[in-house]
Amino acid sequence: MLPFTKKNIKFVSAIKKRIREDELTKLRVKHDLWYKAFEKQEGNKVWLDGKQYLMLSSNDYLGLGVDPRVREAARDALHIWGTSPTGSRFANGSRYYHQELEEQIADFLDQEACHVHSAGYLSCVASVSCFLGKGDVALVDKNVHSSLWEGLRLSMATIEKFAHNSLTSLEEELSFVFHDRKKLIVVEGVYSMEGHVCPLDKVVGLAQKYDCFLVLDDAHGFGVLGDRGHGTADFFGVEDSVDVICGSFSKSLASTGGFVAGDKELIDFLRTYSKQTIFSAAINPTQAAIASKALEIHQNEPEHLERLWQNTRRYHALLESLGLDFWESKTPAVPIVAGNKERAYFFSERLKEKGVYANLILPPGVPPGKELIRTAISASFNNEDMERIEEAVTYAAKALV
Repeated sequence: MLPFTKKNIKFVSAIKKRIREDELTKLRVKHDLWYKAFEKQEGNKVWLDGKQYLMLSSNDYLGLGVDPRVREAARDALHIWGTSPTGSRFANGSRYYHQELEEQIADFLDQEACHVHSAGYLSCVASVSCFLGKGDVALVDKNVHSSLWEGLRLSMATIEKFAHNSLTSLEEELSFVFHDRKKLIVVEGVYSMEGHVCPLDKVVGLAQKYDCFLVLDDAHGFGVLGDRGHGTADFFGVEDSVDVICGSFSKSLASTGGFVAGDKELIDFLRTYSKQTIFSAAINPTQAAIASKALEIHQNEPEHLERLWQNTRRYHALLESLGLDFWESKTPAVPIVAGNKERAYFFSERLKEKGVYANLILPPGVPPGKELIRTAISASFNNEDMERIEEAVTYAAKALV
């Protein structure tokens, strides 16, 4: 790391003073719990301060991040296309590989069209900010991702929250909205902190009953849910009833970037009005090639999905046997709820003592009283890895006694 030299500045603005005095930032820097830079990675193992850890928080659900075919696809794309299109899709940045990937994803999701972005965050922001306007009403599960909240803020629509995964709360909020107001519902397929699955078939029913446009963020359901891993809409058999599906390549597809999929007229509208689409640089060739090859492997080799769910069931059974609160997760995204920040901290530290690394999540990332260790299961875990996880979690559980 480069040496830090503090600048000698005489004038300090009021905003800079406020920044300097921010207590949350001071605490974060003091305790150094996040923004860890790992020195090395081999498969699902990482090294920090010279010690090896098994990574138990990665979103590489299908374990394709180190597949040699995926790496080769990235190298080939770099050789053919160079490092970057260095422009937005609207201007000079569109390439044939973008169209190929979009067609591949649209076909996988049984949608007419798709647009890919260089970040999943951009896709999720665009999926709501573009289709809403001032005077419209957005009905939002209170636990949706920060990117969706940012899109809602930019839309200038009226926002009404409903209780997490509560159909009763959603219908109650819908009943209060005037009939002539244009309405949009925002949900996630799989909620990444809780591991909960949205009752999407029932949400679709309410959307149709109350004339609502429906946006589904399926970042953590894509590649995971359903017999073929085609996502939450496929799992519930409602692919034709969700208006927009957005998601990320940094989970099951082991890349970075994101997508928005839906009817062709919706994607055409997105390309006309979405600032996130018009003014952001296009996804680079290696990102796109990785996502494309990973999706191809996923479709042709169901054993990755099968192994993911075998590991997930084994892990859920372990947590249940230890009496740990994993927030009734039904998916490979598995929180271990500690209940306060001290218990969560000591649990994560005990995992590290046994060579397992998992993310510590505190408010505002979760509600007070739900402080947790966010773990995630991967198809990359072999039996030896699972035994290592079982030993570490059993040892760490004593911190919660």
